[in-house]
Formats: sequence, structure tokens, C-alpha cells
Amino acid sequence: MFKVISSLSGRCAVLKGQSCSRPGSVKFHLANAALYQKSAFRHPPTDIPDMPPCNFKPEEYTGMSKERMMEIRRKNCNPMIMKVTSYKKPVFIHQGHMQWLWDVDGKRYLDLFAGVATVSVGHCHPKVTAAAEQQLKRLWHTTNIYVYPPLHEYCEKLASYLPDPLKVVYLTNSGSEANDLAMLMARLYTGNFDIITFRGSYHGGSPQTMGLTSNAAYKYPIANGLGCTNTMCPDVFRGPWGGSHCRDSPVQTIRECSCAQGYCMANDQYIGQLKETFATSVPSRIAAFFGEPIQGVGGAVQYPKNYLKEAYKLVRERGGVCIADEVQTGFGRTGSHFWGFQGHDVIPDMVTMAKGIGNGFPMGAVVTTPEIAASFAKGVHFNTFGGNPVACAVASSVLDTIKEDGAQQNSLNVGTYLMTELAKLRDKYEIIGDVRGKGLQIGVEMVKDKASREPLPPEAMSEIFEDIKDMGALIGKGGVYGQTFRIQPPMCITKDDVDFFLSVLNKVVHSYMDRK
Repeated sequence: MFKVISSLSGRCAVLKGQSCSRPGSVKFHLANAALYQKSAFRHPPTDIPDMPPCNFKPEEYTGMSKERMMEIRRKNCNPMIMKVTSYKKPVFIHQGHMQWLWDVDGKRYLDLFAGVATVSVGHCHPKVTAAAEQQLKRLWHTTNIYVYPPLHEYCEKLASYLPDPLKVVYLTNSGSEANDLAMLMARLYTGNFDIITFRGSYHGGSPQTMGLTSNAAYKYPIANGLGCTNTMCPDVFRGPWGGSHCRDSPVQTIRECSCAQGYCMANDQYIGQLKETFATSVPSRIAAFFGEPIQGVGGAVQYPKNYLKEAYKLVRERGGVCIADEVQTGFGRTGSHFWGFQGHDVIPDMVTMAKGIGNGFPMGAVVTTPEIAASFAKGVHFNTFGGNPVACAVASSVLDTIKEDGAQQNSLNVGTYLMTELAKLRDKYEIIGDVRGKGLQIGVEMVKDKASREPLPPEAMSEIFEDIKDMGALIGKGGVYGQTFRIQPPMCITKDDVDFFLSVLNKVVHSYMDRK
């Protein structure tokens, strides 16, 4: 049964200075493959599952009122800021510590989205904060026109985490910028122009990367992405082919599969679609293929196990280079490996990264081979802030912290536990169609019903999304139709935190179905 507390208990736990862990976590039992019945609902909507305590005490907020902030947001901020504001009742964030956030009223939230999969080791992690403070006292800024230690120390350290021949680093300020630069390098190196990406992908919002991105919500009615072609995403849940053994995940789809061991019919079909793209939509020679090891904005979509290996071979046969977009999957988030591409048993020609690289500090990078990097020197490219001393100090500390804190192993252990428990909720509720991912890169796809796999309507997604927030957990949304809840928390999250979230999700879905 749920432990029930008042909505104020999150802030009370902070003021009492309690520990960040507890021996008795929230537990509940699920009936195997039993669909929810309205008569089973026994908890009033105001009941809130017990949140794990935390011994961190945030500063008291004494700043601008919420009303004034929203007035400025509407008047002085670009209207796009209002368009992307989450929730009908926005969250006014004041302070963060590790996996926790506090709003201006002192309410505590479990952050399961990490600033869009960006806070890798924890909000204001003491080790990373100390590294930033130390560098700020020494040197805030200089550029590549001078030689300064933090840049070179970090480039060598980052390169040591990548396999040969991926040893040449160029630092940027964001993932969009890194992908934009990778496009340029690929075209310069190959002498070809066309680039292929998956439908449903997100690779950035610059005029160039908008072409790589394949989701109408991120498109504008302007000329963009010349030379970019999208191919069918090998989505084994929503796509036309898929089975129960296709993907590298602790949880497989509910689709039946009759493939012989070691053979995947779905993989063959999706590779056939890629070959069709080569035959109909691009020249005989191409520049590159971009792929996220697991789609992020697309909704944690995973491909058949051998798909990328076969796709890389086909791309290279046509003169193209293979680019792994690790903006969301890198730095240990998938648990089993430090980089997402390693889970596919491939070595790309270029790796782009951002987000978790700096634990929220604006930074990105392109890592490639010496040969590809040499082609970039045909002209002059200058980045004022890329490789900034503070960014390098922060990013170096992030690498050290991931190792010292065991963040990658925690991602594997806690993420696998979370997905396994989420699969029980999938079996219980008709509207939870799929649970997938690796480590702490997780998607929960919501549907009208399992038979049709039609996306749960946006108004229903928003209703559930809002209720989860009101109970103290912050998650994301993604997917081409906005039908997937995204769970990508800081990698310091614990099993107690997971139990709290599971109880929240269980209760919210119960309540939603009871209302319907």
C-alpha cells in the first residue's frame, strides 16, 4: 500500500535535514497481465506517495514574484519561450541539488528529465562546482589563438575515452553546433553532399541541422536542410515490423516474434527500406549517415540489434562516413557502455556530443579521425567560446566524477530496475504500450490501446504529465506524436527514488483511467 503524506512533506523533509536514503521504500504489487478495472481504484486523488527524504536544505527564495516572472516572460522573452513552457501551471525552479529541484515555494521535485537529459552527474554536484569555482578564479576566458592548459588537458582526456582512430577533438558550445560542424566535415572529406538520417530524429535546430531533424514540430516553412534525406526509422514497436527479441534492452516489445535464434526478420525489412532510400532518393555517392544510438526526442526509440552495423557497411560502400549523435546517449547514460554506439558493436567515423558533457554547462564537441579532421583545415573556422577554460575545467571534472561516483554502473543497475518495474505497469494498463531503453535513457510509449498502437491523444498525455508533476516528479515528453514519456534523470538517482516515481505513475494512471 502507498504511504500517504501531505503535499507539504517534501519541503518539511528538507527543513528537518533528513538523510537522502531510507531503508523502507515505497512498494506496491502488480497483478500479472491484469488490465486495470475501475473498481480497483482505492486511493483518493489527493493522496501523494511518500517522497524519499533529502538532507540538503535549499536557500529561502526571496526574489521576484511568480506573477512578475510570467509578465516578463510574456512581454520581454521571445514568444517561443512561452510555447515551450512545460505544464499548464509552470514550475518556477529556484535551486537544485543532485537529483532534486526546489521551486520558489520550497516544494521539492524528483528530477527525472535532467534539463532534457543534460545534468549527467547531478545538479550543482560538489566536485564539478568546485572545479568551476577554481577555474573562475584563475581565468574565465581566452580562445584557441592562444595555448592554454585546460583545453589541452581536456582534449587528451576526452580522446582517451574513445576507441582508435577517434582521437581528434573540436570543441563547440552546443549539440546543434557540433552536428552542424560534423555535416561540414563530412562533406569536405568525402567530396559528396547528401546526408541520410532517420525519420523521427532530432539533431538540432540550426538552418543546417533542421534538415537532419525529421519531426514536423521542429520545422519552419523556409528552405532548409538542402541535401538531407530521411529514411524509415527501424522502430520495432510503432513501425511495420518488430518482434519480441529485436532490441538491446532489458524490456522487449509485446509484439509476437517467430524468428529463428540469431535471425531478425524486422532487421532485414528495415535494412531493405534503407536500400530503397539509396536506390530512389540520393545519388550513388553520399556524404554521411547520422544516427542516434537511441533516439532521444524521438521517444527513446531503439533499433534491431544489428541494424547499425549493416547500415554503416552500406553507407561506407557509397563513399559516406558514419556519424554517431551521442548528445543524449553519451557519457555512460546507457549503462552498459560509455558511448551508445558501443552497444551496437560499431565504430563511427565521427561522434558528436553535448548536454551531459558539461553537466549543464554549455558545451559540445566533435571527435573524429585525423584524416577527416585534416579536411577541415582547407578553410578557416573560428569559435570564440568553444573550448572556453571554464567549460574545459567543468567537462574534465564531469569525466572524473562519472568514474569516481560509479555513475555509469548506477545507470545500468537503477535503469534496468526501473524498466523492469515499468514493464509490470505496461502489463497492467492498456494505455501503456511500450517500455524501452538502456540504462537511464528510457521511453514509456502511451497508446489508446495495445491492439491498434495508436498514440494516446495530446490532451490525455498532458493530463497525465501534469498530474505526475503535481505529485513531485518531473519527466519529459517526446515522439513524433508527443506520445512518449521520456525518463532521463541525473545518473545519481537511487532505487528509492525509482520506487517513489513508480508509485506516482501507478497512481496517476489509475486516477486517469478511473476518470475516463
